[in-house]
Amino acid sequence: MKCPFCGHIEDKVIDSRQSKDGDIIRRRRECLKCEGRFTSYEKIENVLPHVIKKDNRREPFDREKILQGLERACEKRAVSVEAREALVGKIEKGLLASGEKEISSSLIGEQLMDGLKEIDEVAYVRFASVYRQFKDIKEFMQEIKDIVYNRKKI
Repeated sequence: MKCPFCGHIEDKVIDSRQSKDGDIIRRRRECLKCEGRFTSYEKIENVLPHVIKKDNRREPFDREKILQGLERACEKRAVSVEAREALVGKIEKGLLASGEKEISSSLIGEQLMDGLKEIDEVAYVRFASVYRQFKDIKEFMQEIKDIVYNRKKI
């Protein structure tokens, strides 16, 4: 593993831990040259399905692209990185379990909105406004009314 501080490629592992679900191993490393400490993560590389975009283009599933969209929706909200990572992880696991080779971007978007609705309603509305491409304030207000109505039903 290349040291992020000095670029040396030899290090030693000083601590290893599994994630709660056992999918990822976190390793603390120490560079043998500069003695800088850093963390690396190991996980099994899974083959995720290709995403069929609205214009019928196909592109590989991109976890980082989804996380960036969630980050924008959750900006200045009390939504932790761990919660966003967990939501994307849940979607990834579902995609892997489905065994599909291709999946519609709209299905992924709906799953993200369902997850965001449970985590933070403001982030949900932000994400939905971009994802559903609200054309005017009426559509935006209708989405908010639906949230309030569903909250009263519970």
